[in-house]
Amino acid sequence: MRTSIGSEYDRQGADLAFTDSLTGLGNERRFFGKIERLIEDRADDPAPFAIGIIDLDGFKPINDLFGRGAGDQILLQVAMRLRAAMDGQSTVARVGPDEFAFLFPMVFSEDAAEEKARMLIEVLSAPYDLGERTARLSASVGCSLFYSGDETTELLVDKAETALYHAKQSGRGRVVVYSHEMEEAAKRVTQIEQALRRAVSHGEVEPYFQPIVDIRTRKTIGFEALARWTDRDLGFVPPGVFIPIAEERGIIGPLSQLVLRKATEAARSWPKGLFLSFNLSPSQLVDQNTGLHILAILDRMGFDPRRLEIEITETGLMTDPASAEKIVKDLRSVGIRVSLDDFGTGQSSLGRLREFNFDKLKIDRTFVSSILDDKPSEHIIRAILAMCEGLGMEVVAEGIEEERQAERLMQFGCGGGQGYLFGRPADASSTLDYLRAAGDLPLVPA
Repeated sequence: MRTSIGSEYDRQGADLAFTDSLTGLGNERRFFGKIERLIEDRADDPAPFAIGIIDLDGFKPINDLFGRGAGDQILLQVAMRLRAAMDGQSTVARVGPDEFAFLFPMVFSEDAAEEKARMLIEVLSAPYDLGERTARLSASVGCSLFYSGDETTELLVDKAETALYHAKQSGRGRVVVYSHEMEEAAKRVTQIEQALRRAVSHGEVEPYFQPIVDIRTRKTIGFEALARWTDRDLGFVPPGVFIPIAEERGIIGPLSQLVLRKATEAARSWPKGLFLSFNLSPSQLVDQNTGLHILAILDRMGFDPRRLEIEITETGLMTDPASAEKIVKDLRSVGIRVSLDDFGTGQSSLGRLREFNFDKLKIDRTFVSSILDDKPSEHIIRAILAMCEGLGMEVVAEGIEEERQAERLMQFGCGGGQGYLFGRPADASSTLDYLRAAGDLPLVPA
């Protein structure tokens, strides 16, 4: 009898070790075990099967807003819906705080996996009952398929996670099935990351400077510093490629400090009336050391903080508004001006303009490019200029490439302009030549 009872306790203990305590679904250990057994079963005849990872889009804000109890209720309802959607051979498990995973042994193609995953997203998109309230959320799914006995459980899951990352990057409620092209792209990203780490440590990323002008007089009033990188093996790498990689892989802090140090060193040679504009990334606005790093560089380079203008984006503000607000306040306390970049393309409310007390606003190039032939863009620009006048904020329009665009913006009362019409980004030496040609610096003696 004791042996029987002991065996029952052992069995229950083993079950608990493989079970998610909240939902009653299998946990990550059970999920991995099922994949491994299926791979073993198909070793002699490796018929395809599919796995996928489901991430609940927007779960954290709901959890923060309604409380953990409401979050647990949603997770229980998600588990119930997913369990009901499985057929007799399929498996669903909870593998993270707001992540679930499925195993479809009888799905043999990428199209079938995508179709099944879309069905799960639809199942999860219905409202969730929270007593007196309801909540909605969506889901993103990354899938991968087993094709040969060379693939391991870890490799399949890694591929599904890579596909999930691409799904979330492309928007909510998406399905992405892992492909060979994705694998090549991942290798390329890793190659760029490694080269970028080396370049930052060796000081090989350079600032280029694009002029910002007074539209009415066309006089240069400052420059925006832009990171440029040419690798010895990869050649020129566009900032639109390496900046997101630096952000994602945790290199953006050292990269930004390097470029700011070089930019302030170059800007010391400019006339004192010219300002230097410098961009901060979203991740820097959640790091409370950002302000200290900036001030330390300015002190080291002997650059007046009142000549520095920091640009931040609406997206950066929304990542962690409380942290961003503190950093902005600290920077402005020493005379650094703060500008809101790419206005009109992000998701912040107009109330943020009052809360953060910006010195300047930059109108995004998408509105400027269509100002001559698109009435809505014209009305939006007029509204932004009227709002900024009321708030006492300066305005710079970005992406000006035609004289007619500059004239139209001047008619509307826009004070500052930036774009290829006034000058392309150039290195430190060429920027000095630009200033000499404009008569802002004395000519170098022969």
